[in-house]
Amino acid sequence: MSELAAGERADAAALPLSHRPLPADEVLIGRPTAATHTLATLGGVEIGVWEMTPGTASDTEVDEVFVVLSGHARIEFVEPALPAIEVDAGSVVRLNAGQRTVWTVTETLRKIYIA
Repeated sequence: MSELAAGERADAAALPLSHRPLPADEVLIGRPTAATHTLATLGGVEIGVWEMTPGTASDTEVDEVFVVLSGHARIEFVEPALPAIEVDAGSVVRLNAGQRTVWTVTETLRKIYIA
């Protein structure tokens, strides 16, 4: 499936995704894989579905707001240092560009992102 056309519907929770291993230099524990599917690009803003399987990985964030559809994870904010958060279905989170994070996914996490 490509980006959605005007008036087209997609089931973000059931959308088939093609997973790939995360880059080795980002993986801290396990063998997590991730997948992304862009649903639309509106005025330079990308909206899509992202999923990560269980494991722990580091990341440098982009400006993003996301809503968790399913799964569970703990997000640690390394730089700048902020309290860690737990996310699961229904969680809405704002990330800032350049934040360094560590994601520990304990149940495959699927989210809709706006970045």
